[in-house]
Amino acid sequence: MYALLDSLGGANLEKSLTVLKPGDLAISVVGPPDAGFAKPLGAPSFLGLVMNTLSRKIRKQAKALGVRYQFLFMQANGSQLRRLGALYDSGKLRPVIDSTFPFDQTLEAMAHVEQGRTKAGKVVVSMVPDND
Repeated sequence: MYALLDSLGGANLEKSLTVLKPGDLAISVVGPPDAGFAKPLGAPSFLGLVMNTLSRKIRKQAKALGVRYQFLFMQANGSQLRRLGALYDSGKLRPVIDSTFPFDQTLEAMAHVEQGRTKAGKVVVSMVPDND
């Protein structure tokens, strides 16, 4: 099973669903929220219905493709970050990186993205100097 983390939403999320295989999971951090979002907040049950209405279109598209959709509310959480770090260190979590730029080339990195030259993955601007 694969999971896709969407940080753009909208048309990008809809397009992202098409690269997944049946049984895979699409997670969005920008919405639309689903009923699962309301539960941990302790929100009234009617709010879950509202959230499901907001996410109906994307959930329907996901279901038609045999994939699952989930909204993830981002918040600072040290224990979760440690768990993610452990998954990365073990090789179970593999970020897709298109290219990496040193901090002093931030403008070039932004131009790379704006010009649509990113093929797959994220562009990283490193704050750590190279030890060449």
